[in-house]
Amino acid sequence: MAPRRDDSAQNPASVPVRKIRKAFEQVADQLRELVVTGALAPGQRLPTEADLAQEFGVSRATVREALRLLSAQNLVRTARGAGGGSYINVPTFGQMSQLLSSNLTLMRSELSLDSLLEARELLEVPAARLAASRRSPEQLEELRETIPHKPLNLPVEQQFVHNRDFHVRLVQASGNPLLLIAAEPIFVVLQTHLVRTDVSDAAQRAINREHRQIAAAIESGDADAAEDAMHKHLRSLRPGYERSWRQPGKK
Repeated sequence: MAPRRDDSAQNPASVPVRKIRKAFEQVADQLRELVVTGALAPGQRLPTEADLAQEFGVSRATVREALRLLSAQNLVRTARGAGGGSYINVPTFGQMSQLLSSNLTLMRSELSLDSLLEARELLEVPAARLAASRRSPEQLEELRETIPHKPLNLPVEQQFVHNRDFHVRLVQASGNPLLLIAAEPIFVVLQTHLVRTDVSDAAQRAINREHRQIAAAIESGDADAAEDAMHKHLRSLRPGYERSWRQPGKK
């Protein structure tokens, strides 16, 4: 009887495998790192595809795919004509916010109302506190303009626009653009999910009253009052969101 062969030495049960990224992804990673570290500055023109291919030791097709990937991420823009070529294009805050909004909207089936409202509270309550000490006169005026004098005379869509704009302007007044990048996609997803039903007169009056209280606290520079007013306002909005919340795929 032939001895039993032990394959365990040749085929171990667990082998640490590291997935090798494709060549164009590796090139894109290195170019991205050069942008992040500042070695490549915004607006700087990249070498030609041929030069990049020689420098990275890859084909021009690989470089072209890497540039397409970076272009999709708004890190590279391509111009044609006499001054054509590829240029470093650091995304703006607005572009980043729009990208996050699009991705979160696509993921909406994975997001619960509780998680969205919790994130909103974590962002907007501190934003109100910061706005009380950082807002400019122009930002304060913009915040006031979002609060209609006669909200009950407006159609429901206009009411939604005013209410959304109030929160956007407030986060802008915090002076921290990262808070706005994080908050705006949440506003977009919430509005996407909400069933557009008429807001009761009492509810709209309450929203307007609370917005005025928050704005007044910010105008007076009272950070504690602004924080407390925003916290109470977001809590008061929750029942309305729960009634109007629409799950993805359901009418």
